[in-house]
Amino acid sequence: MANENKIKVTLIKSPNGVLKCHKVNLEAMGLHKIGDSNIFVNDACVQGKIKKVVHLVKVEEI
Repeated sequence: MANENKIKVTLIKSPNGVLKCHKVNLEAMGLHKIGDSNIFVNDACVQGKIKKVVHLVKVEEI
């Protein structure tokens, strides 16, 4: 578990006017305001959520 890849996801665009399923994914990742960041283990579940909202977030490997 010590060698798990981690990624930092930052909300860079407003979710106003996007589909409800995109807003739900952002809330599930804990991203509510522009500039909010969260660190996740890079797994298939998180990758699927990021794929839905890739136009609203910035992803960095840690």
